Amino acid sequence: MKFPGGNMQQMMKQAQQMQQRLQEEIAAIRVEASAGGGMVTVKLDGLKQCLGVKIDPEAAGDAEMLADMVMAAFNEAARRVDEESRRKTQEMLGGMGLPPGLL
Repeated sequence: MKFPGGNMQQMMKQAQQMQQRLQEEIAAIRVEASAGGGMVTVKLDGLKQCLGVKIDPEAAGDAEMLADMVMAAFNEAARRVDEESRRKTQEMLGGMGLPPGLL
């Protein structure tokens, strides 16, 4: 397949720029999730790196329960990162006319 006037190179360059912008937007995502009625809160970035954990001192008495709440808060935050990443990807690529289900 031939592309007149080097359009293929231009399209590839635009796709690379779009991918880089999307990666930057995803990295900039910040989400928080809590568990145990707010006794544990976890904050993640778009790369699922933990930015902070807040623990109510009352939760510190039961190590097993605390571990469960940290895990639940982290998993919910990770789910929110995935959801936000998917939304940003769809916003950026949705107008390209790609077949349904490709995103």
